[in-house]
Amino acid sequence: MDDTKLAEVIDQVAYQYSLNPSVTLSQVSSGGNLGTLSDTRLQAGAQSTSATSFPSEATTAEPSTVTVNYARISKTEASVSAPTTDTGTTYPVYYTDTGEIRAMTITDMKDTFIHPAIDQLVSGSTTTKQAGTYQISTSTSLTGNTLISSTPVFVDTRADTSAYSAGSIPETLDQPTTITNYYLHRIDGSNTTYTSPVFIEGSNNLQEFATATFETLLSELIRYTAVSSTDGYKITYSYSSGTNRGTGMANTKLSGSGNRQTRFVNTNDYRAQEFPDGTPTTIDTYFLKINKA
Repeated sequence: MDDTKLAEVIDQVAYQYSLNPSVTLSQVSSGGNLGTLSDTRLQAGAQSTSATSFPSEATTAEPSTVTVNYARISKTEASVSAPTTDTGTTYPVYYTDTGEIRAMTITDMKDTFIHPAIDQLVSGSTTTKQAGTYQISTSTSLTGNTLISSTPVFVDTRADTSAYSAGSIPETLDQPTTITNYYLHRIDGSNTTYTSPVFIEGSNNLQEFATATFETLLSELIRYTAVSSTDGYKITYSYSSGTNRGTGMANTKLSGSGNRQTRFVNTNDYRAQEFPDGTPTTIDTYFLKINKA
């Protein structure tokens, strides 16, 4: 099997994984086990009042920070049975350096097809070669992907400065506006063509694999390895370690220290309040990450 034909089988392994991934991510309302991401924004300080004059800057409460935590992605690892027992002739044959025809072992299958496919699946690309794995997007419609949920997994908000006015003091403290929603997608697969290998059949003759039989073997091996590998090929997701997948999720916040406004109601009622202000600043950027372990 030359390099081109080998690459075609590896692509087929990735496609088989996409049909029934054994490591899946889902959108949940809260309590997701992948971790917690924090969105922060400013809110107005409480109003100050006086019966004689406008409260000073020093006596007017400063804007404070509102934090909203999102734990909306959960990872699930399927319970996958061990692959078909190797009878000694279960897997394809190959030529040895001395010209012998020999059946591959399960270790050969992993080294030749499964491990290279997982290296491909956990790379930073987001093409059909990474089918069955996940990425983040700001769009609910992403070509070549399936939207997991129309509910965002993270929302970046900031104080809506246009919502505050001196004439409405005391203003509601927290008046946010949504800046960006972030959504979870799974990359779609695309069936590939490949040359079916041969195996040693019961009478010790060489026979080409039936497509369904060979693809079942590939599916068993990739699904089992992705959740049960003990040699560094288990597929994992996190926010802390691995290769970034898709758009970074930005937590932005206004940088100001407060915009003091006053309101005269009558000679016995002077009011002051500090509203959020400043320029948008990125506090954190979170990434969904994929890795092998």
